[in-house]
Amino acid sequence: MFAKLAQPFPLGATLCDRGCNFSIHAPDHKEIKLVLFDNENKKKIIDLDNQHLDIHYTFVEGITAGQIYGYQIKDKDEIRLVLDPYAQALSKTPFYTEPFTAQRSWDFAKSVVVDQRFDWEGTTLPQVPLEETVLFETHVKGFTKRHPAIDQTKQGTYLGLCQPAMIEYFKQQGITSLQLLPVTSCMSEPHLLKMDKVNYWGYNSLCFMAPEPRYAQQDPVTEMKTMVKELHRHGIEVIMDIVFNHTAEGGEGGPKFHFKCLDKHYYLLDREKNYKNHTGCGNTFDLTYQPSLNIVLDTLRHWVTNYKIDGFRFDLAATLGRNGDRFDMHSAFFKAIAQDPILQKVKLIAEPWDIGPDGYQLGYFPRGWNECNDKFRDTVKSYWLCQENNVKEFATRLMGSRDLFSAGKWPDKLPVNFVSYHDGFTLQDLVSYNHKHNHANGENNRDGHGDNRSNNQGVEGETENYAVLSRRERQKRNLMTTLLFSFGIPHVLAVDALSHTQGGNNNAYCQDNEISWADWTPSKDKAEFSQWLATMLERRKNIMSPFIRAFSGHNRGHHRIQWNRSNGHTMNAEDWQRLEAFALYLGLFKDGKEMMFLVNSSSIPTRYRLPAGSKWQVVCDTSEATLGSRQVQTTYMQGAQSLTILYRD
Repeated sequence: MFAKLAQPFPLGATLCDRGCNFSIHAPDHKEIKLVLFDNENKKKIIDLDNQHLDIHYTFVEGITAGQIYGYQIKDKDEIRLVLDPYAQALSKTPFYTEPFTAQRSWDFAKSVVVDQRFDWEGTTLPQVPLEETVLFETHVKGFTKRHPAIDQTKQGTYLGLCQPAMIEYFKQQGITSLQLLPVTSCMSEPHLLKMDKVNYWGYNSLCFMAPEPRYAQQDPVTEMKTMVKELHRHGIEVIMDIVFNHTAEGGEGGPKFHFKCLDKHYYLLDREKNYKNHTGCGNTFDLTYQPSLNIVLDTLRHWVTNYKIDGFRFDLAATLGRNGDRFDMHSAFFKAIAQDPILQKVKLIAEPWDIGPDGYQLGYFPRGWNECNDKFRDTVKSYWLCQENNVKEFATRLMGSRDLFSAGKWPDKLPVNFVSYHDGFTLQDLVSYNHKHNHANGENNRDGHGDNRSNNQGVEGETENYAVLSRRERQKRNLMTTLLFSFGIPHVLAVDALSHTQGGNNNAYCQDNEISWADWTPSKDKAEFSQWLATMLERRKNIMSPFIRAFSGHNRGHHRIQWNRSNGHTMNAEDWQRLEAFALYLGLFKDGKEMMFLVNSSSIPTRYRLPAGSKWQVVCDTSEATLGSRQVQTTYMQGAQSLTILYRD
């Protein structure tokens, strides 16, 4: 009776006024069946009586939103329930006790039919220009879990992130774009389950299209949309950190949730048998395989269309451009996005590497993609914290890493510069610890990166030594000023604005507790730094963004750039090898706005001679804890190991 309503596309569960179409790609299981569950968990098994291109589908009359379902397959003489890879919601937070057997699959989280209709109340997309964008990397749960002004029932949730107190904070801080750590449904790895821990960061995708249930009070779909709506209402973008390079099914012997059972070719395989592990997570999703490419593109369109997401940050994105063991910037994935009328409009940010062969691809992603610039991170930390006199490298990163990202292709190829990220030391820990302290992770401190390029300023960890604390605050200001006033898109770790410490843990991926949760406890130093950062973000928008805009594209060669010694003379070849105090002068066009960077990495104060003309406004001096509004004209005394930005229009 309903044969005409049954369709192979779109895949997943699609509602209409007469019922629901169920469609699943399953070439390895010809006898797959649909299972519907009622409120008492009683099941009804339905044949998928239509097939097309290895897709099994049927239409079921009378189905409404909230219907719980799954798919039954026969797995080595056992009957297993698998999730719909296209599931748009899950019935509960996924959890299981090892081992994940066919019998236990029936007690696992199940797929849920969703009605995506939602009242957006006329809110519009912020559409922040790239040169004005500041990414604020935020964990939905962790950033509000301990916020004292948020109702306890909403702390750590989607709704918590859009409460008036948070909106006010984001606007005061000058944040344009929240980059959320993964909010797609996640399953913790088996080794974490054995230790009674969870994957706090969420980089272990279960169902790409389903929002993570952990962050919802009741309905993840509606609550996440409400969060996006309220942030958009106040001009704040939402960027999703999304993981397509691997899935939660792991490698050989890993759990079977869906892909492994339905079609082994979803994954990159070695001789059609073993899972290739270019991600360090057990498997590698193969985007040269059409069904794999389809679900990734369908997922991206799903988040943009149904949730109004403004962009994506792609974890280990080199995997997405792989053709076997090689990376190809002309791969089908990149071309498919470039021609997609929905996806070509959103921000696209790549983590441009994975751990496989040919895996490091910084600077080699197509136009329209911005890339996380780890060379900026390493250079800037080495310069300020390790006293490496890498002047040439530092200058290159300050000017936008044009050895990798041509200014002729800015702003769409501006690098995403960062000093700290979710993985690694927080800003506070960069200046407080020389060594990682990851014992709480249960791996005997063997996990986490060993190359931190940090400096504890004389004492490991907490101290009340005023001199040490003063040096730490100055170095924080050095790092953040360099980040905000370099050419590029600044990426700020949200908890850094609060001077949050993880106690030296540089790999807190499994710490769903006070180690990771943002510490809102007030203190004079924290408040001072937070206010300093907010003012600097405002000054960046007003001063640095126009310079980035002017230096982008065709006009890039019409401006003035000079590299000088502190005495005002032009730097020579020898200076680039050893100079500790130098200045960068930038002037727009022939007689436009001007800016100067006075950089002194030496241990002694240095006097700088300034270009003649009208008075300069002191934008910031990192040797000072507060930001004033004074002016200078002919010379400037720069403190040791500090940086000053000057400006005049």
